[in-house]
Amino acid sequence: MSEPLPGDEPLRGVGHRNGRSNGKNGSAGVAPSKNSQQKNRTGSRTTQRTLGPVRNLEEHVRSDWWRGLFNRLYLKTDADVVDDDGITRREVDVFENILGLSSGAAMLDLCCGQGRHAIEFARRGYQAVEGLDRSRYLIQKAKEKARKEALPVRFREGDARKLPFASDTFEVVVILGNSFGYFDTIEDDLRVLREVFRVLKPEGRILIDVTDGEYLRSNFQARSWEWIDKKHFVCRERSLSDDGRRMISREVITHAEKGVLADQFYAERLYTPEQLGELMGAAGFVDFQQEGALVPDSARNQDLGMMAQRILATARVRKAPAARKKIRSRAPHVVVVLGDPSKPDGMKPDSVFDQDDFEVIDRLKQALEASDKFKFTYLDRHETLLDDLRKQKGKADLVFNLCDEGFDNDPRKELHVPALLEILGIPYTGGNPQCLAYCYDKSLVRGVAKELGIPVPAAFFIQPDATEFDLPFSFPVIVKPNAGDSSFGITQRSVAGASEELIDAISQIREQFGYDKPLLVEEFLPGQDLTIGIIGNPPDAYTILPITEEDYVAQHLAPELPRICGYEAKWVPGSPYWGLKAIPADLPFDTRRMIEEYSIKLFNRLECRDYARLDWRLDGDGVPKLLEVNPNPGWCWDGHLAGMAAHADTPYPKMLEMILSAAVQRLKIGEEIPS
Repeated sequence: MSEPLPGDEPLRGVGHRNGRSNGKNGSAGVAPSKNSQQKNRTGSRTTQRTLGPVRNLEEHVRSDWWRGLFNRLYLKTDADVVDDDGITRREVDVFENILGLSSGAAMLDLCCGQGRHAIEFARRGYQAVEGLDRSRYLIQKAKEKARKEALPVRFREGDARKLPFASDTFEVVVILGNSFGYFDTIEDDLRVLREVFRVLKPEGRILIDVTDGEYLRSNFQARSWEWIDKKHFVCRERSLSDDGRRMISREVITHAEKGVLADQFYAERLYTPEQLGELMGAAGFVDFQQEGALVPDSARNQDLGMMAQRILATARVRKAPAARKKIRSRAPHVVVVLGDPSKPDGMKPDSVFDQDDFEVIDRLKQALEASDKFKFTYLDRHETLLDDLRKQKGKADLVFNLCDEGFDNDPRKELHVPALLEILGIPYTGGNPQCLAYCYDKSLVRGVAKELGIPVPAAFFIQPDATEFDLPFSFPVIVKPNAGDSSFGITQRSVAGASEELIDAISQIREQFGYDKPLLVEEFLPGQDLTIGIIGNPPDAYTILPITEEDYVAQHLAPELPRICGYEAKWVPGSPYWGLKAIPADLPFDTRRMIEEYSIKLFNRLECRDYARLDWRLDGDGVPKLLEVNPNPGWCWDGHLAGMAAHADTPYPKMLEMILSAAVQRLKIGEEIPS
């Protein structure tokens, strides 16, 4: 019998973050787990239950409230301050006057939110501005804005308590817009300042803009409500924490037609100028100065909350320069492990490496040899692979694991290669054995996605010996092997619009392809067929490649043929699908952002490393649903990953170098050694 695997529908928005108490930064928490959300048939969020009256606000604040609340609703509730270009310009006027920077000064905008200050500095000609924030949503907004304006600002995700920068990197670090004091303990705030001290150069300066704790204790509004646009209003409650050191806030954000959108709690530590100076002194700073106060000129001018009056303060770094390093005397030695061309490969139509395969390998070697950063050795004989790898121990700095065919060209043994490397203690690129095992099983990946609240198509599971089953959703459907890659077993006959076609599709996979493992039957989604590539290791340093879609229009497929990129498109010359191309996807910003956020979550949860590709498809309402996660995806010069890189103006050799550099950074192999 079939096993039902109902697909959870998506939340179309992301969790919501507030307003006034967090002037700019990213990330916060969610309302307590008691709160539930209701969804309509398409999966979009409609209403959320609230807790009702709460006796003690502090009891409902999560210690990591800052992780998930800085997003679309945050930009709505705080738009009068954080999305007003006039306010931002006037604030940067003040900051420039205080700092007196040269245009070449290296600056870090820490907890930069959607990058409003960093972007304004760049508009004014500052050439070395970087921004870091914990909120993926806001960082993506910042990147998009900087890209549209062609501004030289680098934005990345990261934790302010552990900065991904070398010591002595910046002349100035700014923490602006009331983005300090979110953590549960003063010790964490101190860790942030010590990290700032580390990454500042000798005589570098910090500028901090934070709520005036002394003023707020006496002037906060315990309750308020305001319209933030023609459809949304927000009700706020505030109280001091039991120890009087933090302001506890609650926001209930409501849509006039849809009802409650969010009921969320958060907290911020309140510092007086004296306390802030003491904390900076404990972190090693000297010459603390209060530079005045900052009051925003809000167009709404209603409840400004913790943005109402802020302290501006600076301090300086006095320290010896960090120990200098010298360049490694040799290029890292990389051993490239490939499939074995002398052995059969069941994924290929004739089960052998043909001329096209050898051309792919030749192009790979040409691209790698073009790099002057690494020295390469190649291993592709699997009968001696264990001995060959053992001989490389102590000689190789890194293995570039490109054996996506699997050990002995058996795809079920793809995880064996990293397992050997683990046993031998040789560092390598890409996913570990557990990651490859998980992602090879599509049903397991679906379960992980649903656990994370990520939408997947409705589906059910068919065991190898099943002869009858019930379809728990309507046609059309697509049948695919539950375990497999390279679109093995997926052809135009895999899409079924009726029971007879479904039986035929199952028979074809079992008989023509000789597949005797469980099958997955999914609802066939009618929307764009999308893929996204990630190179690097979130959240420290990574690149999201442009999302692409299969161009079925240019392929001129007959109307009766399903729009799929299956086995025929990759392996069968002369088929109607042969030559199918991927083009940059035309997607709404929110859909693109959702796919990127979901993909990063899956990348981290499934322990992908260095690079991965994830396949998505839109349903009839435009909601993206996950199809597959591909760690160690196809690396060939004309594959999907290289195509996405090309759309980002990244040539094939550079793409390969980026993957290697991601592994080098993750493994801390590095090109420098201590002097």
